[in-house]
Amino acid sequence: MRQTLLILFLVVTTLAPLARAFDLDDVAEQAADLAKEPYRDRQQKVPDWMLVGSMTYDQWRDIRFRPDQALWRDKNLPFQVQFFHPGLYYDRTVQVNVVDAAGVHPVPFSPERFDYGKNDFADRIPSGIGYAGLRIHYALKNPSYLDELIVFLGASYFRALGRDNVYGLSARGLAIDTVEPSGEEFPAFTDYWLVQPAPDATHLTLYALLDSRSVSGAYRFEITPGVQTVVEVEARLYPRRPVAKLGIAPLTSMFFFGEGSTRRFDDFRPEVHDSDGLLLHFDTGEWLWRPLNNPGRVNVSSFGMHDPRGFGLIQRDRDFASYQDIETRSELRPSAWVLPHGDWGDGHVELVEIPTTTELNDNIVAFWVPDEPLKPGRAKSVSYALYWYSDDPSRPPGGRVVATRRDHGTLPNGERFVIDFDGDSLRALPADQPPTGVVSAGPQPDAADVLDQHVIKNPVTGGWRFTFQLRPNGSNPIELRAYLASGGDALTETWSYVLLP
Repeated sequence: MRQTLLILFLVVTTLAPLARAFDLDDVAEQAADLAKEPYRDRQQKVPDWMLVGSMTYDQWRDIRFRPDQALWRDKNLPFQVQFFHPGLYYDRTVQVNVVDAAGVHPVPFSPERFDYGKNDFADRIPSGIGYAGLRIHYALKNPSYLDELIVFLGASYFRALGRDNVYGLSARGLAIDTVEPSGEEFPAFTDYWLVQPAPDATHLTLYALLDSRSVSGAYRFEITPGVQTVVEVEARLYPRRPVAKLGIAPLTSMFFFGEGSTRRFDDFRPEVHDSDGLLLHFDTGEWLWRPLNNPGRVNVSSFGMHDPRGFGLIQRDRDFASYQDIETRSELRPSAWVLPHGDWGDGHVELVEIPTTTELNDNIVAFWVPDEPLKPGRAKSVSYALYWYSDDPSRPPGGRVVATRRDHGTLPNGERFVIDFDGDSLRALPADQPPTGVVSAGPQPDAADVLDQHVIKNPVTGGWRFTFQLRPNGSNPIELRAYLASGGDALTETWSYVLLP
């Protein structure tokens, strides 16, 4: 009898379906179902007394998560997770879940996880209100200390660190109708699923559900910390309604002023920015560098291409002397590079530069806009890697622009540009064999006269300085492009600049 029961048990066990692990398909199913219904704000709202106008920044900052309450702290895992308290600017909360061998479990909010400091309102916090966001910790710099690695907080914003960085620019899950007349829409990550890592894990997987009036989406983030922290992103988008401008892999940064800016601010620092240029890699193999600017009015630039090889907002200047700021340490801010996976088709990288009178505002946005519109009933999948790092000699592999300066020069109503190029191959060129400076002005052939060109060796850096003067023929914006060449071959990336009237 016992033998018969054992055989029956084995047969039933063998035929019983195995529980399927939680993955992107589960999130995508939820996103697809949401897109079939009219938009409804599902996030819990934070009481008005906890928001800006009632709660001060100092009060919110005085609320600190207790490290001994970190997720997985008791399991001695390589990653731990801490949470942000709602309030101030964060008027919606998110649902956080954990995925482990036993299934999916919510992470309930508890005031006991927080130290409220001098605040006296801990007993007024609504029970089960939820968290504003989360931050993941890992021993990034020192094996004995878990550093902040990546933060997800506010709408679909997140930002990460390479080993040698401090926080700077941010990324977003999606951008919709940025600087469109209809107004920008900010999709939000409403739900997160953290996959419990193995004891020897070197990466962490996080899923997120995105929602907005126009689009719902499912995201998978595979986060691998290192000198260059890599975030592999896979997204599936489900439109509720047509989207005028869809921004894929958006990056958001700050540029107040730099070495080429016309100074309008009283500030002891030579430069203030989190990024100083947009770098593009075309499918033709060309690399292009566009220095950032704080314009007098909103400036939108488009760089058309097929199947981009990469783009990013870069903090290229790594010299403390360029910033002289011992608090913000701008020279340590990360660059962010988007490496597309698969064929992204036709479209353009869009750069948006917004005027700002303070460094507190993120005024720079860059993203990919596909030519194919996003329409209801047609899901879109996209994947890419997002690198957070200080420098990489392979981006670009040749000579690069390291500084752009300008003044009015010696021509009446003219402009003078001084562009410094550097790189190992350029330094190897002897001073008596200068490369050729190539410069063009458009978009019309007669947009401007280019005069007084010089390429000379920089005896201090070993690089090369390309100087030219420009006399505009009219009052229209002028597109400038310049690079160094030898024997008809480009030695450097292409410098790109828009001279506004």
